[in-house]
Amino acid sequence: MQRCGPFLPGAVTEFAVGDEVIGYVRTEQVQHGTYAEFVAAPVHTLGRKPASLDWEQSAGLPLVGLTALQALVAVGAGAGETVLVHAAAGGVGSLAVQIAVARGARVIGTASERNHDFLRSLGAEPVTYGEGLAERVRQLAPEGIDAAVDCVGGDAVAVSQELLKDSSRVASIVDQQVSAKGGHHVFTQPVSADLEELATLADAGKLTVHVDRVLPLVEAAEAFRLSQTKRVRGKIVLDVG
Repeated sequence: MQRCGPFLPGAVTEFAVGDEVIGYVRTEQVQHGTYAEFVAAPVHTLGRKPASLDWEQSAGLPLVGLTALQALVAVGAGAGETVLVHAAAGGVGSLAVQIAVARGARVIGTASERNHDFLRSLGAEPVTYGEGLAERVRQLAPEGIDAAVDCVGGDAVAVSQELLKDSSRVASIVDQQVSAKGGHHVFTQPVSADLEELATLADAGKLTVHVDRVLPLVEAAEAFRLSQTKRVRGKIVLDVG
């Protein structure tokens, strides 16, 4: 995310020089990645920065927010439904909880016990993951669940389909075999309209980004190490300033 710089005359009408924007900026083929202070960004990868979020929160929003939103759209999660979110305290999961709640859904979220109060603060009903998860969810939703979002992999899809009224309404961002099992694999796409929806939710007070910690760019390797522990609450942000 950054302030917009120079454009070719007439090439971009969506933004003006100096606009504050966020983006999920990548090529159409995901092969290489980098961190940079300046980057040329296709306009469809950008959206306006939410006025209500600071730069650190805004930096953490695009990828996880788009992933969460597109997963919920894939399973058609809506008002009055019960949605199960696996790894609900993580970056994608915590956004999925908030977006589903904003859409009027009841959300059950899996997390370690130390994150249960955090999930309650987001509007979810927490359950501990691990052996016996299906039984714990059934205690909260005896009639089953309407949709599920898997952010952790493992047996999450199988458990979700055991609980779902319609076994096709599960989306996974981890399990690439989920489509063969009748569900939906979500590969996040940069979509300006989706970024605008996220910004609108944030500015309406319905969505925020929990930043677990901010590290300088020289500690990017440490950020990856921490992320791989799967004990991060929300997002890790790199500061390139």
